Amino acid sequence: MTPSTATPMRTSTGPIATQTTEPRVEVIGRMAPRYDEVLTPQALAFLTELHQRFGARRHDRLADRMRRRFEIGNGHDPQFRDDTRHIREDAEWKVAGAGPGLEDRRVEITGPTDPKMTINALNSGAKVWLADQEDATSPTWKNVIEGQLSLRDAIRGELSFTSPASETAPGKRYEVTAESTPTIVMRPRGWHLSEAHMQFTDRSGRQMATSGSLVDFGLYFFHNATQLIANGRGPYFYIAKIESSEEAKLWDDVFTFSEHYIGIPHGTIRATVLIETLPAAFEMEEILFELRDHIAGLNAGRWDYIFSIIKNYRGRGARFVLPDRSEVTMTVPFMRAYTELLVQTCHKRGAFAIGGMSAFIPNRRDPEVTTMAFEKVAADKKREAGDGFDGTWVAHPDLIPVAMAEFDAVLGDRPNQIDRQRPDVEVKASDLIDVHIGRPVTAAGVHANVSVAIRYIEAWLRGLGAVAIDNLMEDAATAEISRSQVWQWIHQDRSTAEGDLITREYIEGLIAEVLSEVDRREGDRFDDSAEIFREVALGQEFPAFLTLPAYMKFLVETD
Repeated sequence: MTPSTATPMRTSTGPIATQTTEPRVEVIGRMAPRYDEVLTPQALAFLTELHQRFGARRHDRLADRMRRRFEIGNGHDPQFRDDTRHIREDAEWKVAGAGPGLEDRRVEITGPTDPKMTINALNSGAKVWLADQEDATSPTWKNVIEGQLSLRDAIRGELSFTSPASETAPGKRYEVTAESTPTIVMRPRGWHLSEAHMQFTDRSGRQMATSGSLVDFGLYFFHNATQLIANGRGPYFYIAKIESSEEAKLWDDVFTFSEHYIGIPHGTIRATVLIETLPAAFEMEEILFELRDHIAGLNAGRWDYIFSIIKNYRGRGARFVLPDRSEVTMTVPFMRAYTELLVQTCHKRGAFAIGGMSAFIPNRRDPEVTTMAFEKVAADKKREAGDGFDGTWVAHPDLIPVAMAEFDAVLGDRPNQIDRQRPDVEVKASDLIDVHIGRPVTAAGVHANVSVAIRYIEAWLRGLGAVAIDNLMEDAATAEISRSQVWQWIHQDRSTAEGDLITREYIEGLIAEVLSEVDRREGDRFDDSAEIFREVALGQEFPAFLTLPAYMKFLVETD
């Protein structure tokens, strides 16, 4: 067939027909009493707009994370970026800084958002409450929505709670009695987590689980922003797990759109970003710059930061293997470099530098444990205040006076020490990955990791996100350290100081030992916990977060 005899192609100048669907977010989880107060048609319409505008960019940023981890795993150490050098070298720009109620943040208490913990936090005497829908909350559908209800009621002065009565004691009533309550800073889930009890349908008809970040942020903001402003505070957020300034820009665009959507001034939202991933430590100034109209400060999220180091360097050889978790303190080289750089960076740009949480907690039934906890926490907070931090975290109300005393000693009547610029700090890229500690892995350390991870995951599967284990406060971040160290020790052929090679078989023996030690009860989740632990610590592949498979297997409610 020649061109002259070929049948002409049929063409059309009209529009190509495409299937279009009205975007929508739908609730597919069960509805319980009062859920309709949070999951209103108007709130779902707002969530739809957030997903339609920002959902694809979220997926792009998650793909960036995978590429970056691949590069580091293949020998490309992170560096301070050349393409953003102009941002770091421009001395003129500053960030928005504190909003109303955030001027003094010397002690912040963290905790989940169930009614009892909400009331305890508001009565605690802390300056700020981190209302945590992330690592301190197990993201059951009940916790996600009823946490929103707790916050809604607390912000309107309507929250009370009566604990269930038992055979030996009547129910106890809890109410907010403090004359002055902490400023609420809510922490939504990170970009990587989905909310499978809600479904987003895009214009092409594709259906997918909603973003946990956008759901948590969107419901809290939509229902409470104007009331918070009327209360003399504002819609404030802790932003978790960020890995780049591009992710920060995405959050900034979400904030700007949301302010416009409900008609409040640009810059009303204030964010505090947790620097808790290795890549983010190399982009602190760029993160501040992208969020400059909305950011109040940065936080040194120590436990997730350690986990991020292990995750990124897990396959890079013996020199990147960390010893027992208890030996990875805030004074080891890479942690010291990271925190000092954070303080210097924040104060250079007019931002608050907030310290992290010491895991030690008191035990009111054991004075010796309590004394040790007070001593450990006092030393930790004295170091932070002396380094220039403007505030810090605690996880227990009894620790607030301990932390407050250390910061009062440095701050006095000043609300912060942003004026302390730290020109003495010089941190090189190599300092941030100087993980040499010179301590061994011990049999006790391996056993502790297996025990903590299995006991924490078991509680998490029952809906508890912050759990006291062996007089330490454990959350998802500390459990991640425990399981990722086990994975790394196995794959790097490490042995204990006692001479035992750490193999899958060795860990299986410890799993059996831990399961024989715990208090087994009808309905416990230890068998499910052991299944998850094996998947995330003993598998050939390394899941980016243990909460991802655990959530999809056990927390998603199906008919």
